[in-house]
Amino acid sequence: MYAVIETGGKQYRVEPGDVLDVERLANFGENDSVELDRVLLVGDDDGVRVGTPVVEGVTVKASLVQEVRGPKIRIFKYKRRKGYRRTTGHRQSLHRIRIDDIQA
Repeated sequence: MYAVIETGGKQYRVEPGDVLDVERLANFGENDSVELDRVLLVGDDDGVRVGTPVVEGVTVKASLVQEVRGPKIRIFKYKRRKGYRRTTGHRQSLHRIRIDDIQA
């Protein structure tokens, strides 16, 4: 069984046992459980169910493994011939979650 979920403005194809990094959720600690209800598609032996926009009555249960940081992104601005240079950076806060169960 697999599902396509939406969290943090991105879509992920997940199966039970998958570990993935998603945009930071609300304030959770390690080993907390999360219920994701924005399920866009569910596929199993019976076929594929597609939501409009979400599939009703389906939730994905996940547990929080740890908080991680994404890769550093460098932002460099300059204006030619003016001596103007600015360098900044950004690292996104992410949550690493493990998909435990898809309840259809």
